[in-house]
Amino acid sequence: MLEPRVVVAHREDVWWLLSEAAQLEHMIMCQYLFAAFSLKQSTDEGLTAEYAEVVDRWRETLNSIAVQEMLHLALVANLSTAIGAAPTFGRPNFPQRSGYFPSPIQLDLLPFGEQALQHFLYLERPEGMERQDAQDFVPTAPPREALATAETMPRGQEYATIGHLYRGIGDGLQTLVARLGEQAVFVGSPRAQATPELFHWPELVAVTDLASASAAVAEIIEQGEGARGDWRHAHYGRFLALYEEYRELRARDASFEPTRTVLAAYTRQPFDNPAPVPIIAEPRTREVAELAALAYELVLQTLTRFFTHTDETDQQLGTLIRVAVGLMAGVLSPLATELTRLPVGAPHAGCTAGFAFEMFYTLGNFVPWRESAWALLHERTALLADRCTTAAADPHAAEAVRQAQHRATALAALLAAHVPAAVRPA
Repeated sequence: MLEPRVVVAHREDVWWLLSEAAQLEHMIMCQYLFAAFSLKQSTDEGLTAEYAEVVDRWRETLNSIAVQEMLHLALVANLSTAIGAAPTFGRPNFPQRSGYFPSPIQLDLLPFGEQALQHFLYLERPEGMERQDAQDFVPTAPPREALATAETMPRGQEYATIGHLYRGIGDGLQTLVARLGEQAVFVGSPRAQATPELFHWPELVAVTDLASASAAVAEIIEQGEGARGDWRHAHYGRFLALYEEYRELRARDASFEPTRTVLAAYTRQPFDNPAPVPIIAEPRTREVAELAALAYELVLQTLTRFFTHTDETDQQLGTLIRVAVGLMAGVLSPLATELTRLPVGAPHAGCTAGFAFEMFYTLGNFVPWRESAWALLHERTALLADRCTTAAADPHAAEAVRQAQHRATALAALLAAHVPAAVRPA
């Protein structure tokens, strides 16, 4: 199927496309993590030893693909800063069934299973491949009107696959370089780039010119849909292998159920989505969900500061990365996994709570001054540590809450070392 051409007439057109790509990568990553959190953990949940090993392998696959989506988000941030645009880590709340992105692209949080895998395959399919999205994912919004090259202001454009979006971005950068010159396009400071040395990602490309920008775009496309005609080791191929194995095991044993009865559940109605969503009614479940939401907010704030830093030293940049990764792996992940064991409450009897990656406001940025920005980061991390400590004091608190308390306390201390005593909370 021939897809519409992505038009780039001005720098702001690429800026718009990169902003949308960042939101798309962010939300796709959340979908994969949600599915991974929903998987059962051990034989204590009714899995045989053989099935438990299979489920562990599936969880590892989902997590590794989610990590690559994080890499894609970092590459999009590098592309943005390279052209002088501040990266964005904000996004709309789930679900986004139709209308926010191009009409064929809809996003929702689904527990692991046939529907989720069909949806993931649809999103990761190579350009030109015909494939149906999962049941209930029916486009209802009209297609976006084509952008004319004579238009001065940027706006959303139509694309059916993620690969096509990135090819449009790559072609657009070449168009701008041909018209403005390479130095005039890539005006961002090289120091603003996330590097393989800082993030310990060999595939991370620091973008400083057209060649490195093209390499960054190619990395995203090849990890997602694969090189032209070869998707076996890309996300699409890995999901296809997982989907086929899942269907084979279910056909052999209809009683095999690798997933908890998880429902994407919110602490309150999202501010940007009028459609009713499941709200957590159980107080203990709500407490864990609020801790996870605070940790998630801090991950995004810390990444925002890293990619828009000013006079931070290399040591301080490394600290920001340690804090972001520590929050994700040591606080958010155990809390989100624990949530899938806890009941949502009425009227959703029998369902446990899946972490909904809630956004409580339109994510902004810090002021440029380092001490002020770090004071805010430390204050919020200290609040997270304090709330985790209160929750962990409950004799019935789960081990995941205690783990989160230890890690959050350590990360707050790590930030405190870089904040003048005069601006720390009393």
